[in-house]
Amino acid sequence: MITEQTRTRIKGFLEGFIQGLVLEHKQRPLEPPAEIAQRRAREGKIKPFHEALLPHELLRITAFERSLSSRLGVTFEECARFIGRESYERAERGYKVEGQVSAEAIRTIERIVNAISSGELRPNYPDLVEEVVQASLSNDWRRRKRIADLYLLDSEGNELFFEIKTPQPNKGQCIEAADRLLQIHAIKKAGPPELRTYYAMAYNPYGEPKSSYRHSFTLQYMDVDNQVLIGKEFWDLVGGAGTYEDVLAIYEEVGREKGPDMLDQLAFNY
Repeated sequence: MITEQTRTRIKGFLEGFIQGLVLEHKQRPLEPPAEIAQRRAREGKIKPFHEALLPHELLRITAFERSLSSRLGVTFEECARFIGRESYERAERGYKVEGQVSAEAIRTIERIVNAISSGELRPNYPDLVEEVVQASLSNDWRRRKRIADLYLLDSEGNELFFEIKTPQPNKGQCIEAADRLLQIHAIKKAGPPELRTYYAMAYNPYGEPKSSYRHSFTLQYMDVDNQVLIGKEFWDLVGGAGTYEDVLAIYEEVGREKGPDMLDQLAFNY
């Protein structure tokens, strides 16, 4: 559950995020209709009857929605940090992990990543982590650095590292995530329970239950049961039972309160 203090912080952050994005688009000149038509022709997205009915001012709202979608991940990271500061000893964004990695661990990770990419290996994440940790105990070191989107440290000294990314990654993003997460285990030379790494999705685009998730690339190239946190299970791990519902309720509240003002500023330039 989220405390009132953290709720206020999250709401204030989201309101500032929305207003900053609105001002950015409000001040941006509208693309001339002729240039829009040329761009859409290149992309094969001309819709003459649709566009004939659409007021030109609404194009700013369309551009705003695209920007909001592409930048929303920043809000997930910051909200998770706010919440994690309540439940954990430390909660940081953009956390740098740096140290010596054995040449054997580097070769092991490369072999694993290549095998997953080629389809020769269906990942069992706990086994892969153990394999990398064991390979990390040899010498012949190389220095490596990785950045985690979110880092949590619990009261017993256990560390959690998260990549908070799109819920519908392509093949390359799945493979890259596996490489980065395994590199953290190699750098720290530790695995569960002392160190856990996850690919986290802030929401499930197929419905709330994890069992409803069906994005093909994730299912094929990642261990969904052990490596991936989807929606509710991610937020509740960060803040405890009910956190997902609390966070979503705050987003909805900000949307209701800021919605009319967003329309006024973007569509009517008030």
